[in-house]
Amino acid sequence: MISAKDIAKMIDHSLLRSELTTQNVIDGCRLAKEYDVATVCVKPSDAALAKKELEGSNVLTTTVIGFPHGSNKTAVKVFEAEEAIKDGCVELDMVLNIGRLLSGDFDYVEKDIKAVVDVAHKHNVIVKVILENCYLTDELKKEACIICERAGADYVKTSTGFGTGGATIDDLKLMRATCSKNVKVKAAGGVRTLDAALEVRAAGATRFGATATAAIVDEARAREKAGTLK
Repeated sequence: MISAKDIAKMIDHSLLRSELTTQNVIDGCRLAKEYDVATVCVKPSDAALAKKELEGSNVLTTTVIGFPHGSNKTAVKVFEAEEAIKDGCVELDMVLNIGRLLSGDFDYVEKDIKAVVDVAHKHNVIVKVILENCYLTDELKKEACIICERAGADYVKTSTGFGTGGATIDDLKLMRATCSKNVKVKAAGGVRTLDAALEVRAAGATRFGATATAAIVDEARAREKAGTLK
């Protein structure tokens, strides 16, 4: 049986909107601690703050690399990763170079990912690679998954949440089927209810990004108490 805690530990609580203030980030970290989620995902400039606010909890600090377009030079992504690790991040959500993937420059995309993965793994830091599926054909989604696995990524992730579309069940099933069990799948964009969270879990995702964390976990707790959480 699934529990409300299981659902909470699937959540990367997202604090990525550009207009979020320092106080918004502090409040978001406090909410994440209250609900004991997996991580808080913040903008790079907020990573050190989030790490400080999350001290004493089991909630980890995550940030984004090359976000949201993936078009930063590889050296810049590597520098971002190094700085994020110094600031206390133990997971990194990086955007692959979408334009290069669409151009068929798969070698560039793989080297770009591997450069970040290599730096991260030296410090036992996890890398989730964002594909931004809304811009890709199914064949390119599959190719991206293969590239990510070959480059050593720990997760493949559907979306930034800032593109033209978010996670879909079909995409999650495709990603899960394409990657081996060594690579996990994360959903992002549009997971706002417990039912949506349960659907992405059933499709093979083990992590999802959310801003509606309180509503999702509160509903999970209510259903667990009623014996209807499945």
